[in-house]
Amino acid sequence: MAIDALVKPFLSLPLFRDLKPLQISEIARRAERIVYRPGEIIAAEDQPGNAAILIVSGTCVRRTVDGKKTREEFLPEGSMVAELAMLVEVVHPTTIIARDQVKALKISREKMHELIQEDAGLAAHFSSLILKRLHAIASDLLTVDELLSGSVIAAKALDTQLALEQRAEARVVQ
Repeated sequence: MAIDALVKPFLSLPLFRDLKPLQISEIARRAERIVYRPGEIIAAEDQPGNAAILIVSGTCVRRTVDGKKTREEFLPEGSMVAELAMLVEVVHPTTIIARDQVKALKISREKMHELIQEDAGLAAHFSSLILKRLHAIASDLLTVDELLSGSVIAAKALDTQLALEQRAEARVVQ
């Protein structure tokens, strides 16, 4: 497969969008080409991951089990599975299964760390993106906290109002 064909899937992903063409082609060159057969597990829930998987062709499903209920979400071509696994240790939160034959690029943490040691710009790029994501998560958590605090205050006010109404009703009955 020509390097241009390998680079193309990377260009649509925000994670790689601001990289230089040489950086992307080097990542693509070091990625392992892999083919999954229908029904084969690409990532298993609660198992450690050591690579990101870029789906080049084919369809996968993300399977989540909530109690007795199983849900499946289709992951089309161009999706990336376990993107952080190419940088840091992760445990897969869900199971990803090949729905049909899937051609993919596997970007191992080992290969990515080698590249980062050779090109400090990659380290800066990925750490900047991770930092932005962490800020977004922190902002979302603050919003949830504010909403919950508002709910607690509203619940206390409602409890107080109900207590006052019950006292007023008790006085009327006496």
